[in-house]
Amino acid sequence: MVNPAPGPHRQEAPGELERVRELLNSWLVPNDTREPTDRFAGYARQHGLTATEAETVRGLRDDLRAAVEGSSGVDDVLNAWIAELGLGVRVSGGALTFRHEGGAPGELLAAVLRAVADGRWPRLKACPDCRWVFYDHTRNGRKRWCLMTAGGPDGRSCGSIAKVRRHRERAARAGH
Repeated sequence: MVNPAPGPHRQEAPGELERVRELLNSWLVPNDTREPTDRFAGYARQHGLTATEAETVRGLRDDLRAAVEGSSGVDDVLNAWIAELGLGVRVSGGALTFRHEGGAPGELLAAVLRAVADGRWPRLKACPDCRWVFYDHTRNGRKRWCLMTAGGPDGRSCGSIAKVRRHRERAARAGH
């Protein structure tokens, strides 16, 4: 469900999907350096992952990022991880429940599967410029960039930068 009155720069995902967004953003391109940075070790420490869980969660993160960024199909990624973690599905009280022995990786995958089931997954997007993962709270679900204005705590003003870039390209073609 989309938050009916999000703040102007809100990027957090609803409920347990925020844990997934946080994981996906443990790999990022910082605004100051514009060099890819992997901050997964800090994420693993913060969430108390064992070495085995950390290795599995890192692989899950990388595959989910590829799916969010569109470089691999989400169905193939999720089906592979369902098999890898031995996730089982049950219907209980009209809702899907998942059983697994995968610890933290299984819980993260179950959160993704619930988001797929209720239609929230497609609203988790990666900015095409800085690759920051955000949740699209817009009514039409067509948000493309992390932010349109500068000064946000996450991402950068990639939307404004892209619009200025396109304007300059059009002006150059027009001979201005």
